Amino acid sequence: MLNSRRLILAHFWVAFGVFGLALVLGAWQMFARSPLAPWIGNPEWYYRSVTAHGTVMGYVFPTLVAMAFGYAITETSLKMDLIGRRWAWAGFWLVVVGAVAAMVPVSLGLSSVLYTFYPPLIGNPFYYIGVVMVVVGSWIWVALMAVNLIAWKRRNPGSAVPLAMYANVAGSYLWGWTAVGAALEILLQILPVALGWRSTIDAGLARIFFSWTLHAIVYFWLMPTYIAYYTIVPRAIGGRLFSDTMARISFALFLVVAMPIGIHHTFSDPEVGAGFKFIHSAFTAVVALPTLLTVFTICASVEIAGRLRGGRGAFGWLATLPWRNPAMLAIAFSFIMLGFGGAGGLINMSYQLDASIHNTQWITGHFHLIFGGAIVIMYFVIAYDLWPHLTGRAIASMSLIRLQLWLWFIGMIVTTFPWHYVGILGMPRRMAFYDYTNPGLADEAVPVVMSVIGGVILLVSGLLFLFILLRSHFEGRLELKPYSFSQAVHAVTRVPAALNGHALWIALMIGLTLTNYGFPIMQLAIRSDTSVPAFYVGDRR
Repeated sequence: MLNSRRLILAHFWVAFGVFGLALVLGAWQMFARSPLAPWIGNPEWYYRSVTAHGTVMGYVFPTLVAMAFGYAITETSLKMDLIGRRWAWAGFWLVVVGAVAAMVPVSLGLSSVLYTFYPPLIGNPFYYIGVVMVVVGSWIWVALMAVNLIAWKRRNPGSAVPLAMYANVAGSYLWGWTAVGAALEILLQILPVALGWRSTIDAGLARIFFSWTLHAIVYFWLMPTYIAYYTIVPRAIGGRLFSDTMARISFALFLVVAMPIGIHHTFSDPEVGAGFKFIHSAFTAVVALPTLLTVFTICASVEIAGRLRGGRGAFGWLATLPWRNPAMLAIAFSFIMLGFGGAGGLINMSYQLDASIHNTQWITGHFHLIFGGAIVIMYFVIAYDLWPHLTGRAIASMSLIRLQLWLWFIGMIVTTFPWHYVGILGMPRRMAFYDYTNPGLADEAVPVVMSVIGGVILLVSGLLFLFILLRSHFEGRLELKPYSFSQAVHAVTRVPAALNGHALWIALMIGLTLTNYGFPIMQLAIRSDTSVPAFYVGDRR
């Protein structure tokens, strides 16, 4: 049951379209700062590209994917028409118009502030207004997910909320709350300066507001991937979900522990006390718990699929898995990249070890391995799995899909592993030019060239992905069974109230956020000596 096909396809196509453009920018950035390219002459072009790439990949692309997948989950798991479709279209157009409004000043060189807004750099106000429009459009989606779930519960009193919808709404609530930090930063700190109402900005307070959003946003990006882990992969490979309860616990825990961890990004910032840095470091370690639950549950679910296919012995089931199935390939690749990326995250969360890699290419490698690698490869699976039900046509060649997934995995490894290495050597990130003739940088030239090769492979894979989706619109028509999600080993009829709703977890999420951010924010807000002059990007005469 997918009666909102046009709405969902519109979200997906805009998401994947801007994803393709951002891939081109990313590949160019790697080439421009490598030994293969001459000095570009004007570093401003590089920073425009970085800002556009980061803004699209950080805010627009994953938000539209989550919204599209959320609408699909709502109709297919609850088996009812989406309530508020006109509002959903309004949210979509807000995101689209906001993205355009933000990108125009970036392309004109008026807002090269990176996707982190990077105060005291101040860009054109339309950049920030555009980002706010994207967030407001996504908040409409958050509200619609809540409205649809409440309506379903009223029609089905006492019934267990389908796992996919439970997880989907948890992800929407997480985004709704974590986006508040960036919204406060823009509305209270940045926009008044960008509009000329003030000439100074408290950069430290602005960074704390953004840290509210900065790391929890990663778990918002991760939610569609985890939903695919639990509700698509076991069914796609012919197995069963090992435990519905463990899945619900994982999504509930993400709501609680994903928020009070952002200050670990400000370990080098003096305005945050060491005590709060320690607390956030500890909570960053705790966030591994839902991930470990997920790894165990999904590995057990995959083992079930292997044993149902005749696998025997301690490891014999591995050989019987459907390795030519794109979902099986993708989850294996995703887990490998999640493992390496998570191991790197242990360094980032350490108060002591972070000092050795802070603001180096290590951070870029870690970030891309988690988001671009483990997360985005499952976005591909979501699209491939839904596309026949959205278009009514067969998906294009399975061999092309397997090639595309292999290229993405290889490209991401070849890109990010050298970044980790040069980060250990001390190469700073976010620089437009490196002089590789300098003996201190000469050893970093070869790894950087390797990362450029990886970037080209990623670009080819991304373009192949878009080609497969486009070609699928012209394949033969199909008669399909209704879209379904994975079934648990043990049928689920009733679940504990705490795992059938989100109220408890939302209360804990808000309470922990206010406890962990309230004092640092108030401490700086009441001081009058912490502001610095704003530095405007572009010509403000």
